[in-house]
Amino acid sequence: MKNFGGEILFLDRLDINTDEIIPARYLTEITKEALKPYLLEDIKLDGFLPEKDLFNKKVVISRSNFGCGSSREHAPWAFEVNGINVIIASSYARIFRQNMFNCGMLAIELSEDIIDGIFNKFSDKKAFLEMDFENSVFVITSEQKTQKIEFSVSEFDADLVKSGGWVNFADERY
Repeated sequence: MKNFGGEILFLDRLDINTDEIIPARYLTEITKEALKPYLLEDIKLDGFLPEKDLFNKKVVISRSNFGCGSSREHAPWAFEVNGINVIIASSYARIFRQNMFNCGMLAIELSEDIIDGIFNKFSDKKAFLEMDFENSVFVITSEQKTQKIEFSVSEFDADLVKSGGWVNFADERY
């Protein structure tokens, strides 16, 4: 199973699309590794500098409709190759969400109220997430603030994550 904890990157915007996650001009790359330097290169977010702001980040927390736009597995791959294996948002584009689980990654959905609370409490600080996947809970810490949050994923999606993705899941069962 992948690592699901670490320093958090807060992307405070709705409707972050797959073209902003990994621009279409890089979809001809033939390895995941080749996508690494281009993650979030075209995102439209005031003050965001990918080369600086992505450094050491392992978790993304964002707003609703994350991963909308073109359906491409390259978007989760670009996160994965950068060591980001968990994204937390209030909602996802259906295909992006499933591609995350198919890659053995976590796409956690929380209510907008909980997401708002996380942003209000932590987004202006260096914050870290510690995951307890087996008990469906994670803890966010920053300076002297801590928040424990429960989440849920379907049994099938949990099995995909535990297996490391769809290919491993299928190899184990079929």
